[in-house]
Amino acid sequence: MIKARRIGHAVFETTDLERLSDHYTDVVGLVVAAKEKDRRFLASKLGHLAIELRQGSDTGCRKISFEVAPGTDLNAVARELEKQGIRSERSNDPAPTLSQVLTFTDPKGTQLELFAAWEPLKNGAEPKGLAAVKLGHLAYFAPDLTKVVEFYSGLLGFRVSDWIGDYFVFMRCNADHHTVNFMQDANARMHHIAFELADFMHLKNACDVLAKNKIDIIWGPVRHGPGHNVSIYYREPDDQVIELFCDLDQMKDEELGYFEPRPWHRDRPQRPKVWEPGPTSNIWGPPPTPDFMRGRTR
Repeated sequence: MIKARRIGHAVFETTDLERLSDHYTDVVGLVVAAKEKDRRFLASKLGHLAIELRQGSDTGCRKISFEVAPGTDLNAVARELEKQGIRSERSNDPAPTLSQVLTFTDPKGTQLELFAAWEPLKNGAEPKGLAAVKLGHLAYFAPDLTKVVEFYSGLLGFRVSDWIGDYFVFMRCNADHHTVNFMQDANARMHHIAFELADFMHLKNACDVLAKNKIDIIWGPVRHGPGHNVSIYYREPDDQVIELFCDLDQMKDEELGYFEPRPWHRDRPQRPKVWEPGPTSNIWGPPPTPDFMRGRTR
């Protein structure tokens, strides 16, 4: 089994590269690590590559990368994928500090990229805006939820953290409660991308940054049940939903099988479970709007 250890970066196609790049630098607080004619590479203030933006004819998430253990033989991984009937492709230097990657496609059509070695991006620029700490997770709609869960758990080593009913699953590849989550829907597409903030004060400051930039919050602040993160959601210039969050549950010890105790947990200890749909799947805050649940609206 291949074991993903950490989410790397997400690749987005956009029809207006400069506008979207300005949003992620001036509002989200990423810094430009490298520029090409039709591409921008944006990193967190800690030097982790978080977003690649590509000029194109459409908008949307095209690829996600995951880090695997240092020293992993990507040729051996390619052979393992081939046994499963999955075609993959090796490439060199696809992004700054990533020298070798292996690319293949998941069941819902998103390209995945595995890498085993990287270096922090060096950029002296001071982050602007809300200065997000790191890329936290991505959420997707998927037509065949069972197939996607089997792919990420059986092939990439993800574990199920929680379900809401039988239509919404949260999956982790490290101590974070979720790195990807999937919702049942006939049309495959990204629902939201999430950035982690340092703490609740950082989240409050982020609300002020959004207000200063005349950006409406479409949901939140809310404390979720699955993951127990405190979150706000808004739309970026390409109409994709961004989540800003803090206080995400941590599973420090897989053998113990429960999440690090928090004062706001109602189950003690808090173990992975199936949550009832509806208001009970959030601890406090307003319910999601129909507009939020649709993801992209144009």
